[in-house]
Amino acid sequence: MLKFEDFFPVQFPEKTKVKFNMNAGNIEHPAWDYLRDDAPEWIYMNAHKKKHANNNLNRAEYLLSFAQYYPYGSNYYIFGGMYKVEKIIPEVFDTVGYKLTLLPDFDDYRKRLIIRLSRPIGRDIYNKPYYSVQRDFNPEVYELAPATKLGSFPGYNNVLLSHSDLQTIIRLEAPEWKTALSSVKGVYCITDKATRQLYIGSASGDYGGIWQRWSAYADVSDLTGGNKTFEEIKNNGADYIIDNFTYSILEIFDMKTKREDIIHREEYWKKVFQTVKFGMNNVHSIKSE
Repeated sequence: MLKFEDFFPVQFPEKTKVKFNMNAGNIEHPAWDYLRDDAPEWIYMNAHKKKHANNNLNRAEYLLSFAQYYPYGSNYYIFGGMYKVEKIIPEVFDTVGYKLTLLPDFDDYRKRLIIRLSRPIGRDIYNKPYYSVQRDFNPEVYELAPATKLGSFPGYNNVLLSHSDLQTIIRLEAPEWKTALSSVKGVYCITDKATRQLYIGSASGDYGGIWQRWSAYADVSDLTGGNKTFEEIKNNGADYIIDNFTYSILEIFDMKTKREDIIHREEYWKKVFQTVKFGMNNVHSIKSE
């Protein structure tokens, strides 16, 4: 299990607070909606200062902020950024009392990383000292949503994953992605962004669907999925595939579809894109499973 502190190793834990935003008492405008749209209300929620000091950012110089991710449930929160905290002088209350500056720390996780708390939080907005979060809520990393689509599976026609995103959803076994991709066979396209060449492959086996086939590509100890052409490409450098390959879906099929029918469609798409002559489907490639 990936823990909260493994993903957020802050430099000054004693000066850092963690804030869990829900809906600020207004269920029609939950925190995730504000964060998703980068609305001014998102900063207001985090920078609001009350006369009751227990739930303020006093003595904090840094803030890790989260919004309740209501599509998944009350115990799920999505990361909203790390901020530098500066108190507004002279002090004001019941309004914005802090200047918050978004920092580049953990920027790749913003609006993507979803954590799950072991128990619900019973207040609209709640913050805790960094060092007590793991102890009190035992948060675990639940999902790192691909940058192409926040949170949920976007639909087969809208899948476009970088290799890094593919690694992430496979490693974390992102639930919606695993359910969707393991439920279908299919024909897919791998694009090399550096050369603009394409590779057409298929997942035609009777177990695991596209999820199983793409899991082989996401294997950090290999990255090639058993493909000889990709073995040669990997010689361009250890990170070449990670930096340049993207993954998309051309067609999906029911898991009962016969292997030969899917291979027939794979050959059709190879002809459409001329990937044997101009792409990466050369005679040295191992046929997809």
